[in-house]
Amino acid sequence: MIKVGVIFGGETVEHEVSIISAVQAMNKLDSEKYDIIPIYISKEGEWYTGKALREIDTYKDMDLVKRYTKNVVLYKKKDRFVLQNKGLLKGIVNDVDIILPVVHGTNVEDGVLQGYLKTIGVPFVGSDVLASAVAQDKIIQKDVFEVNSLPITKYHWFYDCDYKEDKDKVIKEIESKIDYPMIIKPATLGSSVGISSADKKSELEEAIEDAIKYDSKIIVEEKVQNLTEVNISVLGNYESQKLSELEEVVTDNDLLTFDDKYINGGKKGGSKGMASANRKIPATIDKKLKEEVEEVATKAFKAIGLKGVVRIDFLIDKKKNKAYINEINSCPGSLAFYLWEPKDKSFTVLLDDMINIAIKSYKKEKSKVRSFKSNILSGFNGLKGSKGKFGKLK
Repeated sequence: MIKVGVIFGGETVEHEVSIISAVQAMNKLDSEKYDIIPIYISKEGEWYTGKALREIDTYKDMDLVKRYTKNVVLYKKKDRFVLQNKGLLKGIVNDVDIILPVVHGTNVEDGVLQGYLKTIGVPFVGSDVLASAVAQDKIIQKDVFEVNSLPITKYHWFYDCDYKEDKDKVIKEIESKIDYPMIIKPATLGSSVGISSADKKSELEEAIEDAIKYDSKIIVEEKVQNLTEVNISVLGNYESQKLSELEEVVTDNDLLTFDDKYINGGKKGGSKGMASANRKIPATIDKKLKEEVEEVATKAFKAIGLKGVVRIDFLIDKKKNKAYINEINSCPGSLAFYLWEPKDKSFTVLLDDMINIAIKSYKKEKSKVRSFKSNILSGFNGLKGSKGKFGKLK
């Protein structure tokens, strides 16, 4: 039986969203094929493991987490990837064969966690470091989209320090490039956190002040008129890609909010994450536009070098019948399972596919030359100008 360590949580404003997505995934993994090992990262950066972490009620009182779980570290010991107790008795609590990150936002989805897993050498599901980092940064994403001639809206970005140093200059630059109304976003967050729209200068300033609370990089975009938002999920790697059904997002607001995604849809009996948001599946767009979205989604997936399952969001101007690629979610809320169900792919099968892709990619990567067995320092006679036993670099 394959031991799957499901990592979630983390120091991110999307912490609770990650918990919801992870509990959903753990309950849908095939228990006859996989031994499921929850690995929860607290908001303080502490790692915990234990069966209690599979229950959503555990997180209603954080004292329960510390009471019924073990505080651990993950590292490689010989040929094993182990979870070791951080307490007085530093025994090995468990080991894992592969990691399934179900994470959202800064410090976990953006390549930081992936870099740690890569350094340890443990196989993991989803995109690698670079693709995860690019997918998290809306500005770098747009640069990649632009280079690959993918349709995007007008945009301008700046650092928080630029705005604090000369607010009038930044506002003038924005207004010279983009007409009102505008959309203002923190560059590296998800789940619609810190996003606002502005119809005039005073609202733009207010929106920027809000976005700066969350990020050091801010992006301002042209607001698409006669808007319909559609999303599609892509599953695969650079060699092959499969496409889900399209969804059309339904909201009473002028843009999809955090409440639309995680609060309003789950008022009865608790949130079910993105699976509970209001939507139409399939999206009510014509065949030509659907094919355009599918083609652009595939190109974007390959251009960034994504892997596993992602969700790609599009903005459609209904009057112009034109689609613009908006952003990529490298680890989407609820892992976008609801977009695959219309394609007769259950959440359980989707997770199985994701793990299989990761295992195949890991085996292929291990076949590549990553280091040399020879030690070029074995005959090293020291450095010019060196001093002492080990020498001193000048």
